[in-house]
Order: sequence, then C-alpha cells, then structure tokens
Amino acid sequence: MVQNLRMEFPVSVYADPKQGLTSRLWGHVVLIAKDRPIQNETHDLLVRRLIENWRDDTSCTYRSWFLWDERLKNFRSIRRGISVVVSEIERGSFGVSYRGSSLETVVHSVAEQRQIFKGADHAFLWKPKLRIPDIYENRGNQLAFGRLLHACSCCDTAEEIISHIHAIDREKIKGLGPAVANLLYFLHPTLVPPFNTAIVKGYNALTGATVKLGSWEHYLAMRTGILDLNDRFRELLSNDLGAIGGLLFDIGSGRYPAPPLDGNETLGTWDSRLKAAREEARSLSKAAMQDSENDRTHTEIQAWLRDLGMALGYDVWIAANDRGRLFAGQALGHGCLERLPDSLAAAHGADSVRLIDVLWIERGADRVAAAFEVEHSTSIYSGIVRMLDLALSAGAFHGAAGLFLVAPDAREADVRAQLRRPAFSRVADLDISYLAYSELEKNREAIARFGSGLKAIKAIARLLT
Repeated sequence: MVQNLRMEFPVSVYADPKQGLTSRLWGHVVLIAKDRPIQNETHDLLVRRLIENWRDDTSCTYRSWFLWDERLKNFRSIRRGISVVVSEIERGSFGVSYRGSSLETVVHSVAEQRQIFKGADHAFLWKPKLRIPDIYENRGNQLAFGRLLHACSCCDTAEEIISHIHAIDREKIKGLGPAVANLLYFLHPTLVPPFNTAIVKGYNALTGATVKLGSWEHYLAMRTGILDLNDRFRELLSNDLGAIGGLLFDIGSGRYPAPPLDGNETLGTWDSRLKAAREEARSLSKAAMQDSENDRTHTEIQAWLRDLGMALGYDVWIAANDRGRLFAGQALGHGCLERLPDSLAAAHGADSVRLIDVLWIERGADRVAAAFEVEHSTSIYSGIVRMLDLALSAGAFHGAAGLFLVAPDAREADVRAQLRRPAFSRVADLDISYLAYSELEKNREAIARFGSGLKAIKAIARLLT
C-alpha cells in the first residue's frame, strides 16, 4: 500500500508494472509520495489563505462562473443533449462528422460556460491529418463512446464511474482522453472534476504532482488528489467539484500563485505575488465587467417582460433561480407567482420549466400564454430545451401560446444558424419567434397601455421556424 495525503491505494489500481508505471504514478503523480512531504500544517494555512483571497475576487472563476445563476440552468439541458448523442449513436444516425452533430451542440453549450470551459470543443474537433478523435469514422469506437456516456448517465456511484472510465481506456481510442470528463462533470458534478490544461497545471503547481494530459490513469490519480484537497477545505469550497476546478483553473492560468512547496520560492516572494493578484482583482478585468453587464441586461429584460405581462393581465412566473435578483432596488420576483400552477408543477419536465426566464400564465386557467427565454450572449441550446419541455407538458400548454427567444438585434442571424443544426430538428414544430431587444424596448410601453392578449407582442416578433 502507498500512503500520502491521508489516502491509501493498492498499486494495482492505476499502476502497470509491465510499463514501469508504478514508481512514476505513485512517486510523482498522486503527490510526490517519497521524498517531498509537501502537505504540512504551514502549507495548508497558506492554501487556506489563497482560497480566501480567491473567493473574495469578483473576477475569479468562483464569482464569475461557479456562483453564476445561469450555470445551474445549463446542467439539465447539457444532460438532455448527452442523452440525444447516445440515442443517435445507438440508432446509427450520429453521422461521421463533428460539425453539425448533436455532440457539437452539447459541447458548444459546455464551452460557453464562461472562461473555465473555453476551448472545450477543441478535443472533439476532427483533426484530419491525425484522424482523431477516432469516434467519427470508426463505428466500434463510436459505440464505445456512446456506451460510456450512457453508462455514466445511469449510474450514481464513484466506483461505477471509474469502472466505465477504465472500460473506455481499454479501448485505446486515439484522441479520446480525459477531455470527456467535461461532459461527465455535468452528469456527476460531485464525483467527476472538470478537466483542461489550466486545471492540470494548477493542480501540479499546488501539489507538486506531475500529472500529464491525455492519460485517463493520470486523470484518475489527479481526481483522487482533488477529492482529498476538497475534503480538507470543504468549508471554503463546495461538494460540487466545479468550485475546486475553478480554483485550479485560476492557478494554472496564472491568475493566482500557488503557495511555495520547497525552497524554489520564498514565502515573502509568494506573499508579494498574492498581494499583486489581489490588487489586480480590485480593478475588474474587461471580461469580468462585460459578464457583469450581461447579467444586468438579462435581468433588465426579464423585468421588462414581467411588467408587460402584468400590465396585460397575466400572472407572471420568474425563473426559480432568478427571483431574488435585484432590479431597480426590488427583487425580480416581486409581485409574481410564488409557485407554478399545479398542472405545470406536476407535468413532465417541470424542473426544467421552472427555469424558463419568464412565463405569462392565464389567470384562472393555469395555462401558459407565453414563454420567454432571454439569450443575451450564451448558447440558445438550454433555452430551446426548456421550451421543448414546456411544449411536452400535458394540459399546461396549448397551440395558441407564444414561445419567444428574446435577444439582441445582432444575434438573430446566429440564432437562425444554430436552429438549422440537426440537433434542433424538433424545433420546427414549436413556432418559436425572435423578439429583438430594440423592438421590445421601443414598443413595450404602448403595448402595456393599449394592447391585449399576445397579438401586439407577436406583431413585433419574427417567426424563426
């Protein structure tokens, strides 16, 4: 048995004596078990100080992504998208190309989860010279990939997930490595940490490990170390491994310095670097300022739709995770329904419908008159999935209802292009309309004063399908 960082593992779990990996994996990957007792009380105190400073930084991944309200909305839609990928692979209709596939749609939605997942699609892009990842031309590999996604969607224990990862690793599919963990994270956020180059660099810097990219064995060893770190600093992080993933990302991308492990850096030098990072945080980066502006605009548009719906005589529902947001000094959910009507709350997909940005509901009829998804800058995928769930909810939705994607004028061409993807083939039946910000802003007061029903709102929107 090898012991380090309160962990015990049989060497056979990850090591392969035939390849001489035993000493390398346990000597260098899991956390330098032999000669460098890097985790001591002093180091833990420094790590704690680092995390506290990081959490207070409004531009860090913890504040800008992990606590971002829209993050949780995307979990269900990404899971739904993964099930579509699995179904298409099983039916043989997945195709032989990444571009235009259901996998591209899902990964694109993952990649838009702000900075931590930026570039997540690179691992799945077809590289013709290398012919990787080999899940497009090779049907057997494609089926193995589908089995991994399906099996991990259906299981609920770490042991099962690790077993399925070992199974895909044994297939030795060229170019298909731990980047898949970014999909598995959205299936099991408390069991599977996200993965990219910056996260690996951050983990190595914080622990002294030498985890390498592209190896499932190294990823699983890193996962063990991440879980241990997360256990020891749980009160500052979260059961959701996205939080510690964000910390490692910010360390690995150079945003925050890891505490010194040995004599290569003095404590005073590290302290100066930490102070410099804190000073930089006080002046928000342009990206962080833009994210803040996007959130403000999203909330403002929801407030416009809330007020307009009330003026037209509808009951209004605000997305469950947005109700407490402030706009003009007042909670966004003020004066709105506290709970969904029974017919909606008990319907299929109710958990997804609760997250639709704004619903107008007919008073006394418990039926949805209109649904609005505000898509300021992110992928429309999540919003479309919630619209589909609403349309499939028996009794609570009817043909005369309006479905609207509300977005900046400049996004219409992009939205129409996304809807032409095969993954959105069912959307044609929904009669979704595009409501531009400028049209809503210009006409909302007149509609509130003189309008009735949905006629006026439909008149300023443009049909997408």
